[in-house]
Amino acid sequence: MSICIYHNPRCSKSRQTLQLLQEQGIEPDVREYLKDVPSADELKQVLAALGISARELLRTKEAEYKDAGLDNPDLDDDTIVQAMTEYPKLIERPIVINGDRARIGRPPEAVLEILA
Repeated sequence: MSICIYHNPRCSKSRQTLQLLQEQGIEPDVREYLKDVPSADELKQVLAALGISARELLRTKEAEYKDAGLDNPDLDDDTIVQAMTEYPKLIERPIVINGDRARIGRPPEAVLEILA
C-alpha cells in the first residue's frame, strides 16, 4: 500500500495527520508540497480523488488568494489550479492519497476512511 501525504511541517493539522498515520503503522511518502510543488496535472488527479472542485481546495485566508484575484467567482478550475501551482501555499492541507482515493485531514481522523 503506497500512501502519500501532502505535508506542511509548520501546520499543526498536517503534523497531527502524519502522526495519526504513523500510529496506524503507516509510513507514508511525505511530500512537502511547498518545496516539491505539484504540477497542474497532479493537482487535477488529486481533485478527482477528493471529488471536489479546485475552489474547494483553496485556502481563502491567505494573502495570495486575494492578491491573485481568486475571489472572482467566475474563474474556472483550470485557472485556479494554475494559481495553486504558482502559489502552493493556497493548497489546503494536509491531503492524504491512497491509490485513487484522497481525503483532506481536517480533522485528521477524516483520512482514516480511505485507509481500509
